[in-house]
Amino acid sequence: MTLLELLELLRKKWYLVVILPLLFAGATAAYCWGFMTNNYTASVSLYVLTQSSSASNGQAQVTSSDTQASQQLANDLAKIAETSTVVDSTAKALGMQDLKDFTVNVSSDTTSRVITLTVTGKNPDAAARVANELADRTSEAAVEAMKLEAVNVIDRATAPDKPSGPNRTMYTLVALLAGPFVAIAIIVLLDMLDNTVKSGEDAEELLGLPVLSRMPEVNGKGK
Repeated sequence: MTLLELLELLRKKWYLVVILPLLFAGATAAYCWGFMTNNYTASVSLYVLTQSSSASNGQAQVTSSDTQASQQLANDLAKIAETSTVVDSTAKALGMQDLKDFTVNVSSDTTSRVITLTVTGKNPDAAARVANELADRTSEAAVEAMKLEAVNVIDRATAPDKPSGPNRTMYTLVALLAGPFVAIAIIVLLDMLDNTVKSGEDAEELLGLPVLSRMPEVNGKGK
């Protein structure tokens, strides 16, 4: 099928290219706003810093080597926060069987000593409680496993006021954009399944006989 033939098909069945995207977008919007529940995300920031044992004027000194070590420790701490030991102890402390209803993500920047724990759930207050408890448990596990003096929580989680998802508008736009592609696929498929004779070339190909004459199409009324 050439491009001109495809354009001709689309011209004849233009209504499918218009209607299907609207149907897709409408159905997606109805599902998103009617059945999808809101998600809420709470986050906690942890700060990792190793200090030298030497002190000046009664205060600990932070060296450049401590900074480099802290960046490596931040990555290790991110791994500890995802272990089953930390996750299970967090659920037990909150009186929950598990944290399956929550999505826990840990992000760490290699150029920073700060890691961020994010917890996403259906209830904003519960998400904040899980995030704070998870941060505390991660700090305890890090002190025990990595022999650190402390891991400081610099930003406690609060219950989010607005949902973090789902992105209903984006889903609707994707469905709207996908509609024309589906319409084109359907039009092409219908044309491939249509075995009726539409032109003299089709008749020659089907019968193997040359076309001797053609009847012109007459528009309008009259004898």
